Amino acid sequence: MNSLLSTGGPALIGGTLITEGGAGVFSTVNPATEEVLGHAANADAADMDAAIAAARRAFDDTDWSRDHAFRAHCLTQLRTALQEHVEPLREITVAEAGAPIMFTRGPQLEGPIADLDFAAKLAETYSWETDLGIAAPMGISSHRVLRREATGVVGAITPWNFPHQINFAKLGPALAAGNTVVLKPAPDTPWCAAAVGRIIAEHTDIPAGVVNIVTSDDHGLGAQLTGDPRVDMVSFTGSTATGRAVMTAAAATIKKTFLELGGKSAFIVLDDADINAAVGVAAFSVCVHAGQGCALTTRLLVPRAAYDQAIQVAAATMGSIAPGDPTAPGTVCGPLISARQRDRVERYLAIARDEGGRIVVGGGRPPGRDRGYFIEPTLIADIAPDATVATEEIFGPVLVVIPHDGDDDAIRLANDSPYGLSGAVWGTDPERIRRVTDGVRTGTLSVNNGVWYAADAPFGGYKQSGIGREMGVAGFEEYLETKLIATARPS
Repeated sequence: MNSLLSTGGPALIGGTLITEGGAGVFSTVNPATEEVLGHAANADAADMDAAIAAARRAFDDTDWSRDHAFRAHCLTQLRTALQEHVEPLREITVAEAGAPIMFTRGPQLEGPIADLDFAAKLAETYSWETDLGIAAPMGISSHRVLRREATGVVGAITPWNFPHQINFAKLGPALAAGNTVVLKPAPDTPWCAAAVGRIIAEHTDIPAGVVNIVTSDDHGLGAQLTGDPRVDMVSFTGSTATGRAVMTAAAATIKKTFLELGGKSAFIVLDDADINAAVGVAAFSVCVHAGQGCALTTRLLVPRAAYDQAIQVAAATMGSIAPGDPTAPGTVCGPLISARQRDRVERYLAIARDEGGRIVVGGGRPPGRDRGYFIEPTLIADIAPDATVATEEIFGPVLVVIPHDGDDDAIRLANDSPYGLSGAVWGTDPERIRRVTDGVRTGTLSVNNGVWYAADAPFGGYKQSGIGREMGVAGFEEYLETKLIATARPS
């Protein structure tokens, strides 16, 4: 067993590592082999209550929220300690999340660790106080100062697809801003979070109670965290359906709420683009990590005249990508996270057939892989734009290709969705590209394979893809409150 989890997957509550929660332990499974990896502490409602209480005490009774330099020091310590333990963390990430090992050198692990530097520097360099000068509202001369302060206790609820990236995208700015945190990771990936908890406890000066990691297979603990009046803010990443439930629960105490939810993003190819290059990128990207990414562009919109050509290129690309062992250096498409998720994808493929869709390549479990939750990269053509698989998030290596009749029609099709998380545009005429990017209602857009993901770049969605932004200065400021202080000047 990995040394970081030698005691069986600890949870971190109030600075104490616990190897069994009130409900004992639960299993974590390797999605590539279906073998039980080990166990994690299975927290219950009492454990969650203790974690919230610890976070509340740490915020109210210490100077954590006011000591900016110390927080920067602790985050730098954490980044260094994570980098020193990167190989055991890599082993956990590949085994538990099924993440292809090549991506742990980027957004699955090493990238998010390095991005903690951005949060650490913000803690020291951010303008916490702004002098608004003197004014005389209502005839009273007043000196106004604007202060930004930590929100308080943050409840962070995270999914399984990119566990480190999303955990650190919440922990980094929340801690840098001066908050304390209760992190509830997904039941599918408790070890990824638990390993970080051990590193925090054993290799940083982060005070007890500032970070509390509660692993559990009880989804009800997320609702408990969201509804507790001692929690000042909820930061949630996951499905739109669950996001609605989070908003409902948070409304009882009018909590600040950040939501990063689902997507059904469009990849728009204009008629002056290099069709082969554009379609090849679209087809490849939807296979990455078995299509388990909310911002992946899973609707390919191509000029009607190039529809057949696009299908051929996408089919050739996706047909050349075989689902494989995530520990192998060249694997792009690993397993889905669970049998439940594999069944979900298979149900969508059955719906696609029922609705008249043509499965061009893929469409089922790969031959020769009797174990593991694998699905072939699948291309669906000849489907209506309002078909189920063209409108609902599947979260698997499935691409739908749809013809468009010019730029305006492409914009219309892209926007004909309850989601607005991401997207892509390929073309050669800058004015046309600008018109299309202006018209598409979405939070991020890649133009000709531009990369929008970075520590300093805010990420989030329009419409039912979420509320607020994560990462960048905008993501940091999600975790702050604004206080205005006006002092009367002597007359």
